[in-house]
Amino acid sequence: MPRKAGAVATAALLLPLVAAAPSGQQAPQSRLQSAFGAAAAEYQVPQSVLLGVAYLQSRWDGHGGAPSVAGGYGPMHLTDAATALKAEAPHHGHGDEDARGDSSRPARVPEAKLPDASELPDRLKTLTRAAELTGISPEQLRTDPAANLRGGAALLAEAQKKAGKPLSDDPSDWYGAIAAYSGADDKATAASYANEVMAVIRDGAARTTDSGDRVTLAATEAATPDAAQLEGLGLRRAAEGATDCPPTVSCEWIPAPYEEFGEGDYGNHDKANRPVDQSIDYIVVHDTEGRWDTVLKLVQDPTYVSWQYSLRATDGHIAQHLKLKDVGWHAGNWYINSKSIGLEHEGFLTQPDTWYTEAMYRSSARLVKYLAKRYDIPLNRQHILGHDTVPGPTTANIRQMHTDPGPYWDWQHYFTLLGKPFHRSAPPSGGLVTILPEYEEHTPEFTGCTKAGEKCPAHGSSAVRLYTEPRKDAPLIKDIGLRPDGSPSTIGVNDLGSRVSTGQQYAVAERRGDWTAIWYLGQKAWFENPKKQPTAVDAAGTVITPKAGRAEVPVYGRAYPEAAAYEGTGIPPQPVSPLPYKLLAGQEYAVGGKTPGEYYFAPVFDTSGHKVVRGKDEYYEIQFGHRVAFVRAADVEVKSSRG
Repeated sequence: MPRKAGAVATAALLLPLVAAAPSGQQAPQSRLQSAFGAAAAEYQVPQSVLLGVAYLQSRWDGHGGAPSVAGGYGPMHLTDAATALKAEAPHHGHGDEDARGDSSRPARVPEAKLPDASELPDRLKTLTRAAELTGISPEQLRTDPAANLRGGAALLAEAQKKAGKPLSDDPSDWYGAIAAYSGADDKATAASYANEVMAVIRDGAARTTDSGDRVTLAATEAATPDAAQLEGLGLRRAAEGATDCPPTVSCEWIPAPYEEFGEGDYGNHDKANRPVDQSIDYIVVHDTEGRWDTVLKLVQDPTYVSWQYSLRATDGHIAQHLKLKDVGWHAGNWYINSKSIGLEHEGFLTQPDTWYTEAMYRSSARLVKYLAKRYDIPLNRQHILGHDTVPGPTTANIRQMHTDPGPYWDWQHYFTLLGKPFHRSAPPSGGLVTILPEYEEHTPEFTGCTKAGEKCPAHGSSAVRLYTEPRKDAPLIKDIGLRPDGSPSTIGVNDLGSRVSTGQQYAVAERRGDWTAIWYLGQKAWFENPKKQPTAVDAAGTVITPKAGRAEVPVYGRAYPEAAAYEGTGIPPQPVSPLPYKLLAGQEYAVGGKTPGEYYFAPVFDTSGHKVVRGKDEYYEIQFGHRVAFVRAADVEVKSSRG
């Protein structure tokens, strides 16, 4: 049900998203743990508060002094956006992908009209204030974790004093200061952020950071939110309007327009009546390739494109732009658009060191879990899609499709927050594998982040590379959709032709020593999977294979109905157009689900003629390559992967 206006999450509504540390457990005194203690003592901030805030920002990682997607540095995410952020190229405004993806209409490839640079909000320049309070240089605050902790502690202490509160040892007394630390300018977002921190403090946490330091936050069960402390912070009330979000996140209504312009053109979405007329089966994860303020201005432009939600990096705040019954133009595939919800996360695909904040990961996970429950969407990689796993609807569209959120999005952590962590679920005889590299230790080489052919910085990744033979000097797998000339794939950061991603499942074709082969794009594809450092785990499930007597079956990028379904509707039949790949006899592919052939006809502004055409043909969604695909149910046999 829609979120009620003015709702503020309470502790009772917060679902634990952190692996709890036992109450009273003695924390190992690593160098970083000691630095937390020293900074807390220097500024008289409870160590649990400092640890809780830092966990929500960075999970205590220093990221080698690299900034987050919002220009925040170090464990405390001290922001210096003017130094950190590079030129923007919002991803719906570059390349030639038709975000709408409806071949019955002209392509919608908008130009991103970037607003003039404006004064950065205070939430994006907290490092400057930390330098003033501590006397530590901005450079040291950016690169030295211990100094960064001191800067964060100084900011918290200043916020506590401004609120007229004592520098007490009780973390509950610091609720208002924690809310102020978020930098949010509205009460709901500040409260949501503070509630998340209190949940971390209450549940406790422990992990080894990217610097190798073991850090522990002992559980403090008495830590409780105190919403009364928000009064006096000068926070506005966000316009919740038609938002549809869980009560445990902050959500603001910033609507995308539905307007006519030009000669019969309109934008920037389509009106619909989902899920009454069509089920919502997918959630698509994007990154923005631009700053929050820029993205909000673009989505309010009728000549641009649209999606349902945007998520802010600094505090996890959510803006909703479309009612969920309506169809956004975001995925580059009209079939997927008409049956999905799009989430844009503030971030940059080709800047691996500009990390995604924990606050945004957690807020996104809460939203996705809520939406999945409401619309009965399975929490797996064939329904929680990346933009990079949405198929090109036709052969002509394959090379135009976008590749965000890219290889640096941490799918394992994301699904852990969703309550569905990936793990081994069958013995080797199960017949499937779930891709599962250890994110922080798995650092495959990529090129092209800043310049074509130039190596990207080494970074943890969800991506695993595929070869034509079980050896690293073998050619990479070919993708004839991306390269019709048959040339091999590359290690370019945007080249998806020869890689798989965490959580995706594939049928095992062969095993040989430390190598595993899977069926992929109609080929046998090998990846290194050593026992000591596996990149996949065994699984079992349902697969499809061509029916007996069929040498091959076609593969589709959209599940459209047969031509006969359009008879008597006055709607032009849409071509059931196969992709250039071949699914050959003897090959098997993991099944995501069964769906009827559907097409949503909505080519004009006037909604009176909009209609869903539904046929008799049914399709199976399969994990065919890096992207999902569809096969006609009549063409394939469905069976257990166990044989």
